[in-house]
Order: sequence, then C-alpha cells, then structure tokens
Amino acid sequence: MVGGFEVGAVPFNPDGWGPPEAASGTTASLPYDVPCAPFSRSDKLGRIADWTRNTNYPAKNPKQGGGSDSIFDFTADDSFGLGDEDSTFRLVDSKPAPRPKFGPKWRFNQNRSQLPQRRDEEVEARKREAEKERARRDRLYNLSRPNINSQRREAAVFKSSVDIQPEWNMLDQIPFSTFTKLSFSVPEPEDLLLCGALEYYDRTYDRATPKNERRLERFKNRNFFKVTTTDDPVIRRLANEDKATVFATDTILSTLMCAPRSVYSWDIVVQRVGNKLFFDKRDGSQLDLLSVHETSLQPLPEAKDDINSAYSLSVEAAYINQNFSQQVLVRDGNKVTFDEPNPFANEGEEAASVAYRYRRWKLDDDMYLVARCEVQSVNEINKQRSFLTLNALNEFDSKYSGVDWRQKLETQRGAVLATELKNNANKLAKWTAQALLASADYMKLGFVSRVHPRDHFNHVILAVQQYKPRDFASQINLNTSNMWGIMKSIVALCMKLNEGKYVLVKDPSKPQVRIYEVPADAFENDYVEEPLPEEEQVQPPAEDAQGVEAIGTTNDVEEKEIESVT
Repeated sequence: MVGGFEVGAVPFNPDGWGPPEAASGTTASLPYDVPCAPFSRSDKLGRIADWTRNTNYPAKNPKQGGGSDSIFDFTADDSFGLGDEDSTFRLVDSKPAPRPKFGPKWRFNQNRSQLPQRRDEEVEARKREAEKERARRDRLYNLSRPNINSQRREAAVFKSSVDIQPEWNMLDQIPFSTFTKLSFSVPEPEDLLLCGALEYYDRTYDRATPKNERRLERFKNRNFFKVTTTDDPVIRRLANEDKATVFATDTILSTLMCAPRSVYSWDIVVQRVGNKLFFDKRDGSQLDLLSVHETSLQPLPEAKDDINSAYSLSVEAAYINQNFSQQVLVRDGNKVTFDEPNPFANEGEEAASVAYRYRRWKLDDDMYLVARCEVQSVNEINKQRSFLTLNALNEFDSKYSGVDWRQKLETQRGAVLATELKNNANKLAKWTAQALLASADYMKLGFVSRVHPRDHFNHVILAVQQYKPRDFASQINLNTSNMWGIMKSIVALCMKLNEGKYVLVKDPSKPQVRIYEVPADAFENDYVEEPLPEEEQVQPPAEDAQGVEAIGTTNDVEEKEIESVT
C-alpha cells in the first residue's frame, strides 16, 4: 500500500495572493521573505505572478515575451513601480574600466557598420594635415626660389620675342619642369685664349651711400661690343682648329642655364654645321638688353613708349650697366693686357674695359664646349690679382617695388636685395652664372636709382656691394650641377637634329621652350627688329641749365642703342 501524501498546511491570506505578511506557526520555520523563484544577485526582486494584469495587449518588446508567460513578467509593469526603480538604480562598481591593449577604442567596437565611417574620417584628417604640410613646404620653397613655378602676372600680356612664321616647322616643345631634376658635373675648364685689356677697380665706390651718392656719368667715346658666336673671329679660328664641337657665348649659356626662371620670351638661333653646333643670337635680340621687374607679380605698363614699360626699362638698364661698368674704374691709363687685343675693336678705337676668356669644358668623351666669357675689371690686393664682374641693379619707381632704396639701403640692405631677388630673379641668376662661367673672383653689384622717378636719363649710384659668385649662387639657390645638366640635355637634343638652322623660342605665356626648324636665310635680312621712328621715341623731360651742363641730353636711341658688330 502506497503511503499517503501529506499536504502541508497552507496558510490563508485574506488580503490577497501569496503568503501572508505575518508568518503563522506552521511557517515559522521558513526563512522570512524568501522568493519562490531562482534569481541572481543582479536581479531585482518582486512578485512571482500577477493575475490582475491585462494580457489582451502583447508586450511591445519581443524580448519580454507574451501569452501566458506575460503574467510572470513585471519588467513593463508601471503599476508595480519598476519604472521608478530603473530610473534610480545605479550599479556601484569600484573596479577601473578595462583598457584596450592597443589601438583606439573604436577598433574594438562590435558595431562593424561604424568602422568604415571612422576610417574615412581618419583618412580625411590625414589628407588635410598632409595638404597643410605640403602648402607650408611649397611656401618655404618659393621663398628660397622666388621664380621657380611661381604664378605669372595675370594682368600682363607677354609677346613672343620673335614672330613665328607659318613656314616654320615646330619639332619639339620642352616644359621647364623637365629641367628641375637634371644634374651634370663638368671638370674644371681650361683657358684657350685671353683677349682685351682691363682697368683697375676704384675701391672708393665701395664707400658710396645714399647720403654720399655719386652721379652716373656717360661714356660716349667708349665702344661696347655684343658680338654673336658665329661673328666672333676667335671662335671661327677655334672651330677651324677643331678645338670643340659646341660653341656659344656666356650670355647665351646663362640664358639657357637659367631658363626655368625666365618669364619674358627669348629666342636663340641654333646652327648645325657638320658635326659642330653653334648657338647664336639674332641682331637686335632681347639678349642684348637686360630685363627689369621680370619676375614680379605687379605688372608694368604695356605701352611701349612709356618710360616704365618693359622695353623702355630694358634699354635703360642696359645703358646703366654699360656706364656703371666704366665709371667705377680707375681711368688713369694703367691697364692689364692679355695675349691678344680686343678682337672686335678697330685700330685707334677706344674700347670699353673688358677681357674675353675663351674657355673649354668637357661635356663627353668626344664632345667639348667652347664659350667666350667676359670680365669687366681687375683688382689687386696684397699682390694678388682677382677678376671682377660689374653689374648694376636700377630703381625706377619705388611704388612698383615697395622699397625705397634711399631709405633702406643704409639700414636694411638685405631687405633691398631680397626684394630684387623676388622681382629680378632671372637677371640676377644670369649674372651669377656668367660670373661662374668666367671664374670671376668677385661680383660687384651696384644700386643705381633715378634722380627723379619720371627722369629716366639721369641716375645716381647709391651703393656698391661685393659678393663671391659661389656664395651668392648658394644664396639665390642656383645649382651649378643643374645648370650644366640643362645645358647638356639641350646640346644632346640639338645634336640629334639634321644639318640646318633652328631656333629655340621661350613660350611667352607658358614655362616651356619650343624648337622650330627655320629656313637657312632666316634672320639675315627680314627679321631684324626696327627701332621706333624718331617721332615716336620717348623725349627727355625738360632740364635746367645746371642739369644740362652736368650731364647733357641726347637722343634716347643714340644713347641707349647697344652697338653690335656683325
């Protein structure tokens, strides 16, 4: 017989469901307030079941369940007061939050959809930082190289230095960007011949100041020669003796070597005769003049007859340089002579103080370059003779440069030179290249200004500064290896051409050089640039008697036209 099942005494709760609040004698042995469902330490305690809840509406949250089990769910029961408990409940944990072992926190985020967005933000931030760094480097680079890849003047419209004829055949165009990384080292040159005579430099001009300015004189009786390569009798003789395969002058070489700094258009004639190469300039070429304000961002007047136009300033600068190079000499008849006299001066003709050094460089095993280089003066200190090149920077109007030389030269000469490096980077680089080609010991830079901004005939010497060519080249960021790399590449390109005549033309609006094949008789008769008619020439301003007596006035073209022997 199966034993009977005894049901324990169930206390009656007259107040509602569940055990009574006060335990009876039968339940005295049970623990007080023990829940009747398993729970964990983090669970909240409450009622076991609520049969009074409305179960007609399912729970909004599917995780909360529904149906018959919903009577045991008190998580959404507002009447039970859990909402208030949730708002006030705080988990107290004294342990520190765990740190990730490496990387930012978002890498360990389980929501993978956010990772590409955060990665894109990081990439964009890196791009912005790289762009700022690139802009900073470009700004510093442009300060050191004022003209390389700098923006051109938008208001100015540049014209080609030579009229491109329809029968010319363009063979190639070379952008300046290909010149920047070229490099070539040449051995020390050898002097083949020295011609001419030099006068000594007058060192009293080193003490010239704006308060002790010196009036610029005019030298009408001295002849200046700007002879091209093929018209030079010495170069012809050296070519007949097969001394080299490439021939040029220092002016042409410096123009090619400093081509990336140029803004104005220029042209150079190339003649391939047999296995020899001759670089020439046209009669009346822009290479005989000196550019002014070429690399400045402020445009000059476009009218050719304006005294501040690019052409008028170029003629004025050439006139100033010629006179300056002769005034700063000791004109006492004491000269230093060389192997041969001036090859371009006739007998009895007074030539300017200049010495021509015919030098040869080795470009390759079977390729040599001969160039005619010039020095203008000589100086002797402690029985040591040094060659000098003499050049002058000219101030025409301080409102264009923004720096008044008369006020800044004494106290801030470096600021004046920095402004000139910005406005005339190409001209200063060409002067430095010519001094390096001639192996001159020193460069003398004169600062010449107009007596009055509207008087382009009378000038004064405000100061003279001396530099070593190699030190000055480093200061203006002129790399000798890059200079010869540019020249070597142009020579190699021209040596591939057939025999004939060609012309290299700097594009007036783009930083590039174009090579044209031209007829054999080009530039001989019909391509010479004619001077302005006399009625269109700029007339000098009225001068008082004292000014006429001191300087005198002459025709602009007669005074400023550069003589050339053809």
